[in-house]
Amino acid sequence: MHRISCLFAVVALMFACKPSQESVLTTKKNKHVIIGYVPGFRGALDEKTIDANKLTHINYAFVDVKDSMAWLTNIVTDTINFRKLNYLKNDNPDLKILISIGGWAWSENFSDAVLTENSRKKFAQTGAAIVEQYNLDGIDIDWEYPGMRGEDNVFRTEDKQHFTLMFKAIREELDKLATKTGKIYQVTTALPCFPRLFEVTEMGEVAKYIDYLNIMAYDYYVAGDTAGHHSNLYHSESYEKEDSGNKAYDLYTKTGVPAEKLVLGIPFYGRSWFMKTDDNFGINRQVDSVTRGGGYTFIKDSIMLRPGFVRHWDDKAKAPFLWNPATRQLVVFDDEESVKYKCDYVKAKNMAGIMFWQYASDPKEYLLTAVNQYLIE
Repeated sequence: MHRISCLFAVVALMFACKPSQESVLTTKKNKHVIIGYVPGFRGALDEKTIDANKLTHINYAFVDVKDSMAWLTNIVTDTINFRKLNYLKNDNPDLKILISIGGWAWSENFSDAVLTENSRKKFAQTGAAIVEQYNLDGIDIDWEYPGMRGEDNVFRTEDKQHFTLMFKAIREELDKLATKTGKIYQVTTALPCFPRLFEVTEMGEVAKYIDYLNIMAYDYYVAGDTAGHHSNLYHSESYEKEDSGNKAYDLYTKTGVPAEKLVLGIPFYGRSWFMKTDDNFGINRQVDSVTRGGGYTFIKDSIMLRPGFVRHWDDKAKAPFLWNPATRQLVVFDDEESVKYKCDYVKAKNMAGIMFWQYASDPKEYLLTAVNQYLIE
């Protein structure tokens, strides 16, 4: 009887020491971050549509900036949404939920909010207060853009230094909160990759205060008389003339941001135009008019199935596109194949992981599933 008891004890010890399949997967997931923006500005969220086990971070978009404060414009809805998002930690206890402050439509007051030491402190304190009140995990800044025009934002030459000092103030306030709660809080930011940005910021200094920098490696063609890939990993025709994920990596690392803090952004939506010529299938050619692209679920389940559309692959850019020769309609987007190349790139460059905008654009999770398949080793 004693020998049988010992045997059971040994077996029990073996099972106790051997990590479960679930814990192994969690360990693998934690090697790279998968950050998804969730659109709280659209109203009430249904947390049941979000797969917490495919994410490491949720960035809640957006919190406004008003009177030098982080401001919940839709406080009733936001409060409900924060509670629902926290429910997801029952499925994934390691999930981090951050408030994302700003965005394209809520960046107009950033420059005023960080203009002085007192205003920066007020802004940082009110952001940290939201994090504390709703039991969240940090702050993401999406200022579009410091030192240059976005939609309708105030901007100043002084933004260059104030942008850095803003992150310093946020870091200090969240560190104070950490001593109170015992939690670890994160500071992140989302930034584009056009070269002008690096003239109006101090990215090497900013990097000292942040955990991750989410590169918005998309929207390369939004306005103007030409169009092409809007989220290509490499250039299609000219490195100097075209934006790309690889060019963004080069710019950020050359200005002092460590690769291990860089997160490559993927759009879960596409863009579309009618082009003036069928030369080069419209890539990097003149636009006739803009039309709807839509989220990837819509592109895959609807546009791809329409008569006349043919999927092409630009092997130099590592990017897919749809082309309709009869109408000269061009649709550019990311799909499962381009996502694989981007995940491989992230691993090869020792980057932190993948970010995407935004969850509601691909409700069937075609691309999120691909990210998990190719990023998790």
